[in-house]
Amino acid sequence: MPAYKRVLLKLSGEALMGDDAYGINRATIERMVEEVAEVSRSGVELAIVIGGGNIFRGVAPGAAGMDRATADYMGMLATVMNALALADALRQVGVVARVMSAIDIQQVVEPYIRPKALQYLEEGKVVIFAAGTGNPFFTTDTAAALRGSEIGAEIVLKATKVDGVYTADPKKDPKATRYATITFDEAIGKNLQVMDATAFALCRDQALPIKVFSITKPGALKRAIAGGDEGTLVHV
Repeated sequence: MPAYKRVLLKLSGEALMGDDAYGINRATIERMVEEVAEVSRSGVELAIVIGGGNIFRGVAPGAAGMDRATADYMGMLATVMNALALADALRQVGVVARVMSAIDIQQVVEPYIRPKALQYLEEGKVVIFAAGTGNPFFTTDTAAALRGSEIGAEIVLKATKVDGVYTADPKKDPKATRYATITFDEAIGKNLQVMDATAFALCRDQALPIKVFSITKPGALKRAIAGGDEGTLVHV
């Protein structure tokens, strides 16, 4: 039984790569979409913010020394490509998804309009927010915090390759332990990098909890939404 009615899932672009160096791994996106579809069919109103690192990584060497704003706009366009791929993969398993972009590309995707997004969620459609916030210098983590606040999400689910927030880097410190729950203030005090500072502050100010979990673990998304001991819950 889901513990949340409306959630915002933050997917990194890297999560779509699988073991590839960049791009979208077909098997990875198909497995991810099956889990998203299962959650959507359970009655959870699901919105997704997706990153673009998997595509931008492929052009990053050529972007060295580039103007930061220009590079950020390229990154935003990469998220649109990922959002289209995700929406199409969802369509293939029978789930209706709508892509809404913070950058106006009306021939390709709808513009982000909050009342329309809320209508889609209420109709049971998965809403995929692309192009970050539409502004350079802001990450897709911040876009997740912003859109989550705007749509009245009960929680932001940050899907990563690590199954939660640890006392130290688990790859470097074998004694590192995972926090089951931690408060925003504790995370700041311990200097734990849960999200970038802007996104983290916005979630804290809006009393919007964050759950960090591993998208690579089968069934983890469903368990996180069920409120089980999956990942790390950051709360007020």
